[in-house]
Amino acid sequence: QVQLVESGGGLVQAGGSLRLSCAASGRTFGSYNMGWFRQAPGKEREFVATISWNGAMTNYADSVKGRFTISRDKAKNVVYLRMNSLKPEDTAVYYCAADGVYSVRPNEYDYWGQGTQVTVSS
Repeated sequence: QVQLVESGGGLVQAGGSLRLSCAASGRTFGSYNMGWFRQAPGKEREFVATISWNGAMTNYADSVKGRFTISRDKAKNVVYLRMNSLKPEDTAVYYCAADGVYSVRPNEYDYWGQGTQVTVSS
């Protein structure tokens, strides 16, 4: 079992930056692949970024490539999402997720946090 708690969301102007954190509990955190997803009002949950269990592989949605960076600190049991050059279309609730599968599909993740709101004003 893994429990996930996101933090770091907020209101930021376009062009600004935020860093989201996902704190995980559970002794097996280090063996899980981690993902960040987001969901805007009226839209389906979409993939943002994922990182493999050992941090060796990362993958990004085209819409965030070059602006967002996913990383993990296994010693602290935390996964980060650094978001630069934010745009109004990045506004959404951001969720972190954990699973044994390295995937971009949200339905393949078993463990989810409660989400953190990111709002980007124009």
